[in-house]
Amino acid sequence: MGRVTERRRVIRIRDGAVSTRPDTLVTEEPMEIRLGGKPLAITMRTPGDDFALAAGFLVSEGVLASADELAHIVYCAGATGGGTSRSSEAESGGRSNTYNVVDVRLADGVPVPDITLERNVYTTSSCGLCGKASLDAVRTTARWALDTSPDTPVRISTATLAALPDRLRAAQRVFDRTGGLHAAGLFSTDGELLDLREDVGRHNAVDKIIGRALQQGLLPLSDCVLMVSGRASFELAQKAVMAGIPVLAAVSAPSSLAVDLAAETGLTLVGFLRGTSMNVYAGEHRLALRATAATG
Repeated sequence: MGRVTERRRVIRIRDGAVSTRPDTLVTEEPMEIRLGGKPLAITMRTPGDDFALAAGFLVSEGVLASADELAHIVYCAGATGGGTSRSSEAESGGRSNTYNVVDVRLADGVPVPDITLERNVYTTSSCGLCGKASLDAVRTTARWALDTSPDTPVRISTATLAALPDRLRAAQRVFDRTGGLHAAGLFSTDGELLDLREDVGRHNAVDKIIGRALQQGLLPLSDCVLMVSGRASFELAQKAVMAGIPVLAAVSAPSSLAVDLAAETGLTLVGFLRGTSMNVYAGEHRLALRATAATG
């Protein structure tokens, strides 16, 4: 898909001087996710990695946990005059396909959740899932338990964590052109960048990371670190837990509910990761820390 950026005319004012010029903007378009032909969710996203986005969303929702549970994902045409939809296979080359609707088919035997008005969710590019933030929901649907033992094999140094924001930023190619994208990076515990996705929505970038991992048969991501370019919301902590990721780091603050979820599930949650400074909100057993004088 080639709609990641678009050009728009802008009026530029610099020190009182006025000029016109083209500007590169990140593309934002709605994408409807259908499950077995039935509408499930709409998200505002940057086009690209749409199938991974849909797969990652379903991992976060507890519907999928492995590649063999997924039969296929296809683009669909938008609603026709009769209100029905047709798969992209039937619409191959057809102009009615906007590539903004995807349909996910589960493998035989995989239970399809009851899709009701209560379950339908609307997501935006800024806030993630709306009205679904519940510790009970995560507790009952998570497929993998994070290792909470003090002797956990997953260990990461603070020096490695400190290097992640610069490595994430250096790999953000579309951000360099637009300045308007969030990023999510998947790192090894020694700081190697394994995957990076950009999107106008931070939760979409994370879903694209998780979806690609599911498609490659890599879940759970039990020896990885998830680094995000913005804040650590409940939704992002939930997605990390659902994918079996033990460490979530963010350059900005976490929410109180994200900290509650991290403490309950054993997720290592790091916020305000800037340079050599960081706050550890939960899961400090995975970090090599040196004791310093206590402060009030």
